[in-house]
Amino acid sequence: MDKTVCKHNGSSRSPWAWVPTLYFAQGLPYIAVMTISVIMYKRLGISNTDIALYTGWLYLPWVIKPFWSPIVDIFSTKRRWVIVMQWLVAIAFAGIAFALPVASFFSLTLAVFWLVAFVSATHDIAADGYYMLALNPHEQSFYVGIRSTAYRIASVAGQGALVVIAGCLETNTGNVPFAWSVVFFILSALFLVFALYHSWSLPKVEKTTEDKTKVDIKDVLREFIRVFVAFFKKKQVGIAILFMLLYRLPEAQLVKLINPFLLDPVSAGGLGLSTSEVGIVYGTVGIIGLTLGGIIGGLVAARQGLKFWLKPMAWSMSLTCLTFLYLSYAVDPGLLTINVCVFIEQFGYGFGFTAYMLYLIYFSEGEYATAHYSICTGFMALGMMLPGMAAGWIQETIGYQNFFIWTMICCVATIAVTYTLRISPAFGRKH
Repeated sequence: MDKTVCKHNGSSRSPWAWVPTLYFAQGLPYIAVMTISVIMYKRLGISNTDIALYTGWLYLPWVIKPFWSPIVDIFSTKRRWVIVMQWLVAIAFAGIAFALPVASFFSLTLAVFWLVAFVSATHDIAADGYYMLALNPHEQSFYVGIRSTAYRIASVAGQGALVVIAGCLETNTGNVPFAWSVVFFILSALFLVFALYHSWSLPKVEKTTEDKTKVDIKDVLREFIRVFVAFFKKKQVGIAILFMLLYRLPEAQLVKLINPFLLDPVSAGGLGLSTSEVGIVYGTVGIIGLTLGGIIGGLVAARQGLKFWLKPMAWSMSLTCLTFLYLSYAVDPGLLTINVCVFIEQFGYGFGFTAYMLYLIYFSEGEYATAHYSICTGFMALGMMLPGMAAGWIQETIGYQNFFIWTMICCVATIAVTYTLRISPAFGRKH
């Protein structure tokens, strides 16, 4: 479309009416699956080993997302996929809320989190595809900052506000399962509202034909194979995959243990924070640091290019991990110190992550750029999934202090893989 607004049932719809809410809705399920679940299970008495192992498996839908993305293209419209997925997320979150008070809550809620993960990954495919269809290239560029901001606000709402609400309810009622049930009822209600609102606000920009499935399936499958063959024929593909898997090796393990470390009592090597304090420290201050690091990383990379900033950004991701090593040895660090350390680590990660995302774009360039970028994000998720699954067992085996020493050793991999890449000096640089 080339118009600044889209037509929906005869009335105009500004992208402002749906872009922020669509990407806020995209962010919440991911945060619920990857972060809120970890904090909740920790408060419900699940071991770090089980938390990291089983929630680590929840990355799998994002790993294999490229394999079922053609289904979203072939069947129905992306608008309909978005709305149906939001209804399913609303139902699934209600299911988690009802399952929490029962004795077998762990297995039941994990099964529903699996459903949420698959539905959320499908929602990502549909929402991103819809965004490209509903907006012209100029609008896509203009609203990319809006969608990123909406996603970050979802992070603060999920990891921050909802965790603080759970903490307040834990304190006031003394009933931990009830507190987290309320949080998931809130999430369910939010997605009920999203589904109803987007049924009205998302413009109908796609048309379907009766013979679309019959015509397209063979062609799509043939193209699907060509895309994968072309990906694995790219120059430096082996080194690129190694980079995608290893660049975030320390953070993949840290992210599963940061919240348990903050929550565990001092006697167990943790910092002994309350649930509400964790919502503020990691879910709010940490997200602000992460966002600022990403913004500054993008600004400096745009001036001098990816090649210039790749190694400094890798060092940024690595050295800021020292903050948790410091906290594990510190004697009774105050809340201000903990906030500063979390902010620094998340800022360093956000700054360094810029190089990772830019490299995925760089490696994806060519005939199948969009599809190859999707494959790259699959490897990105795999690089988080596998180390994260083992992180809890490693920590419970060697303790928090030695675990943070181990993550610093893993930083060697982050630094090393950056020295193996060949990147055009002009990529990402302002001309």
